[in-house]
Amino acid sequence: MNTFIIAALSADGFIAKNVDQSSISWRSKFDRDFFIAKTREAGVVVMGYNTVKTMRRPMPDRLNIVYSRSDKGLEGFEVTQKPPQELLKDLEARGFSNVAICGGGQIYTMFMKAGVVDKIYLTIEPVLFGSGIRLFADDLDIKLDLISVEKLGESTISLEYDVKKDGKEK
Repeated sequence: MNTFIIAALSADGFIAKNVDQSSISWRSKFDRDFFIAKTREAGVVVMGYNTVKTMRRPMPDRLNIVYSRSDKGLEGFEVTQKPPQELLKDLEARGFSNVAICGGGQIYTMFMKAGVVDKIYLTIEPVLFGSGIRLFADDLDIKLDLISVEKLGESTISLEYDVKKDGKEK
């Protein structure tokens, strides 16, 4: 199973200004196009309830999975509370081979701590928030290998990293 994190960050390292932020309008068209292409390739997107609240509807052409205690108001989403390893094993048994982890910080952290993330795609946008929600909600000590840097637009870049497993090169 190939599992990757995909996230947009402000230039000062935040994924959002706050939990109640209902707009992702600060993201560029370049990031949105990159996100759509990568998540369609994956076929499965996993996110937390707060991330789902920023969306109007499930993403088309993808299995949309949300971590939530309730399925109220989540039509078109598959709701789960399974640990990451169990969820990925279930998805693999259902024929999926790629999964995009799409946020937020608690979900990113849960999957990183479970040791199941293979790759990280970060888009850096030319905005500053000063404070906000960090990419990860807890301390981590994980090494990465930079695979590529790509300029997506005039001021937007994409970083691709491989996650080192057990401190070893992939």
